[in-house]
Amino acid sequence: MSLSVSQLELAKPLPPPPPSSSTSPQGEPPVTPPTMSHAPAEHATLPFDQTELVIKPRRGWIPVDWNELWNHRELLYFLAWRDVKVRYKQAILGIAWAVLAPVLSVMVFSFIFGAKGAKLNETLPAGLQDKTSLFIFAGLIPWMFISQAIGTGGLSLVNQQNLLSKIYMPRLYIPASTIGSGLVDMFISFGVFFILMIARGYVPSAQIVFLPLLVLLTVLLSLGMAFVLSAATVTYRDLRFLIPFITQIGMWLSFVIIPFSSVGGLHGKKELVLLLNPFFGIVDAYRSCMFHGWGWKPWHLLASVIWTAGILAFGLFYFRKTERRFADIA
Repeated sequence: MSLSVSQLELAKPLPPPPPSSSTSPQGEPPVTPPTMSHAPAEHATLPFDQTELVIKPRRGWIPVDWNELWNHRELLYFLAWRDVKVRYKQAILGIAWAVLAPVLSVMVFSFIFGAKGAKLNETLPAGLQDKTSLFIFAGLIPWMFISQAIGTGGLSLVNQQNLLSKIYMPRLYIPASTIGSGLVDMFISFGVFFILMIARGYVPSAQIVFLPLLVLLTVLLSLGMAFVLSAATVTYRDLRFLIPFITQIGMWLSFVIIPFSSVGGLHGKKELVLLLNPFFGIVDAYRSCMFHGWGWKPWHLLASVIWTAGILAFGLFYFRKTERRFADIA
């Protein structure tokens, strides 16, 4: 069998590749094979598919992410509106319960402690002795708001465990939403109170212009209490049995129904015990800005302001510190 000249040329071995310093006809540098590094083993890096990624929680106090809270501010509105609708959606009287609850409470306490009962109205100033219902109503408005924040806000995380383990959201909004729904009831109670004040022919004090500042102080204190109790209840479940006791005993220690002047032994140095109660100064300030002649002491309100700042700051950072465990133990 004979081979042609072209077939013989194809059978010749290919010439060796050009040296690495030469360039390709297109002017591109040649591709050189990778070389093995002779670096020590302790400095060698692992390939990406062999690296180990460790995710662990941060230690210590975690600051509040204010930017995240602002970016999700609409979520707070929808959570608060959801709480309002759930509370009154399938009720017989609906939102009318927000009117009946304080009115019935005022009627009962007025009968017990009024002129036909314990006659504690005799310890009130001259212009309020025949208006015991107004005095009691003025103290019940802030206290019903605070007690709702302690009760529903303290149990908000335990009652909504699915929001903790299934999705991510600014969890501070869960107890804060109960404060928003409580504001609706508070404003309705204020409307009923002013209607009752007009019906009784009583003109409020000029200091009523400071009422919005007192409402803001009440909201901040309620937020701090809700943050502390909600975070602590997730970790210590038996605290949910203590929350109703706090609201019951706190009402009497804060003199919501009766004037503190009617209790003997609270004069002079013993009156300083009231400074340890963060709620008393707020309740007393509500009455002082509504009624003429109701004596109050500025340091009672100052003590409540200091307590509010401390409880709110501690509640925020304690909530953030324990938040890392919510999804695991909820």
